[in-house]
Amino acid sequence: MGGRSIRVPGDKSITHRALMLAALASGRCSLGGALAAADTRATAGALRTLGVTVGRLAAACAVRVAGGGLHPFRATSRVVDCRNSGTTARLLLGLLAGHPFETALTGDRSLRRRPMARITEPLRLMGAAIDAAEGEVLPARIRGGPLAPLLWRSPVAAAQVKTALFFAGLVGGVPVTVTEPFHSRDHSERMLRLLGVRVDSDGTTTTVHPVEQLPAFEGDVPGDYSSAAYFLAAGVLARHGEVVLEGVGVNPTRTGFGRVLERMGAPIETQGRWMSLGEPAATLVARPAHLRAAVVGPEEVPSMVDEVPLLACLAARAEGTSVFRGVGELRYKESDRLALVAMNLATLGVVAHAEGDTLRVTGTDRPLRGRVVTAGDHRLAMAFAVLGTAPGGEFELDDVRCVSVSYPGFFSDLQMALTGG
Repeated sequence: MGGRSIRVPGDKSITHRALMLAALASGRCSLGGALAAADTRATAGALRTLGVTVGRLAAACAVRVAGGGLHPFRATSRVVDCRNSGTTARLLLGLLAGHPFETALTGDRSLRRRPMARITEPLRLMGAAIDAAEGEVLPARIRGGPLAPLLWRSPVAAAQVKTALFFAGLVGGVPVTVTEPFHSRDHSERMLRLLGVRVDSDGTTTTVHPVEQLPAFEGDVPGDYSSAAYFLAAGVLARHGEVVLEGVGVNPTRTGFGRVLERMGAPIETQGRWMSLGEPAATLVARPAHLRAAVVGPEEVPSMVDEVPLLACLAARAEGTSVFRGVGELRYKESDRLALVAMNLATLGVVAHAEGDTLRVTGTDRPLRGRVVTAGDHRLAMAFAVLGTAPGGEFELDDVRCVSVSYPGFFSDLQMALTGG
């Protein structure tokens, strides 16, 4: 491990939200460091289809958005294609709920299997008319209009759910209150407060109040913690050296991965802090460590849901049996991540079992060999690619191109982290 510094791309969740809020702003907005990947390009493309002027998303320059106020969308006969991005589809449903015309949304085959009921049910209560495919999935048609205030007790802790409802409240001019079973990511709340929106929080209950307008804004998107996690894990699995990651977002609702790593015997060093778009960022340093098994509870999962496959791969090299409880949400991602993690680990020679919403992984120091089935899921491809860097690993991935969804340069950066050049 060469100790080379890596700067990961901008945070995917923040980029999605910043693009949409920029569309609602009164004036031109500029976002530096925005993630230029398939999912965020889906959001940019959807906004363009709906009449918003959005500049090109590119890694080397800021993206500019011409905000059109709280009702920036124009009716279109075109179907809005959300591609593979669940965030795009769910958050757009919230925004469209307050626009008085009908819009059709679709996505790729994977997205058309992902559940939308947790969004469509409360939006219907607010007054939106939504006609979705059987099973409450895309494709769907939504006709927005005048909305009613909402008090919603969400059965899941999901940032996409509450953000979609908060966005509906903004365009509908009504207060929205969401109660979750546990805390989920609070990127939306932070950005809304930064833009002058009154956001009240009491435990896991949050209320967003209506505003007359959102000001134009600019700022830099911090590095994506979920992307950084793969390099932190590679640094922990290495035999020597360190990995340094600069400018990574360290929002505490996102850093559950690091807290579990510390319990496993691999503390991550944090150096310096700065703020942008209401988000804290820092430099993170990972070093090799002997890993111990850990138990993860359901209350921790919302802060690390995207990193569970990676933690399961680390558990494969830890001493003892790790248990992940309350991870059933992984069955409804780009793939059934829970089943595929267990299946792939077993294929490589690791004792792993998924049942219901629980995953168990027993670590081994034996060489891992086999073929990993990714089902086109970027998180699985990256997690098992990192596991493959551990000494004795000898296996292949059936698809490496899928990493472009969130991190087009992942494999070159992984090579740089491993070799220092």
